[in-house]
Amino acid sequence: MKGEANLQSNCITWFDLQYPNLSPLLFAVPNGGSRNKIEAVNLKRQGVRAGVSDLILLFPRQGHGALLIEMKYGSGRKHPGQKTWQKIVESAGYKYVVCRSLDEFMREVNNYLGK
Repeated sequence: MKGEANLQSNCITWFDLQYPNLSPLLFAVPNGGSRNKIEAVNLKRQGVRAGVSDLILLFPRQGHGALLIEMKYGSGRKHPGQKTWQKIVESAGYKYVVCRSLDEFMREVNNYLGK
């Protein structure tokens, strides 16, 4: 694994160790990656949405229904669909953050969970 995939894997490992009771509530959304046209069309029909964050923690806190985490590695930037999705979910009352390191992920999760 390289880059963002490795970072996300490390974040999940930390979370599972730190919050074992909540670990089933943090999951990845496999929206990215290379797909052929038929598979992409089928996934879209099944509800795959452009811009959805990489990780979702389905645990309400601080008046938010969930924590939505977009992982970015290095100088990676959000694409327009991610920016649009962020605006939509924030207006619906969800907490959205971008994390570029394990330390940033740990800080955001701990702050969200009040630790």
